[in-house]
Amino acid sequence: MGATIITTEDLREFKLELLEDIKLLLDNSTGQPAKKWLKSPEVRTLLGISPGTLQNLRINGTLPYTKIGGVLYYDYEDIRKLFEQNRIHNKF
Repeated sequence: MGATIITTEDLREFKLELLEDIKLLLDNSTGQPAKKWLKSPEVRTLLGISPGTLQNLRINGTLPYTKIGGVLYYDYEDIRKLFEQNRIHNKF
């Protein structure tokens, strides 16, 4: 196997290609989990809340849910909308 010489220009070109690939991946990523429906423990972890707080969000109608066979499911899109609706815009 022969030796290959890599120049500074080769490295610069590689860097630009790599950055373009990363930008493309980030542009195509929505940040949304792969699953549309999340179970209670996943929602609590995502929001960093206790079981009681999640129960309160259900009871007062803040966070819609679906119950199937005793398991509660939450739509990721509903959680995202909840964040958007409660966003606070401070003007300094």
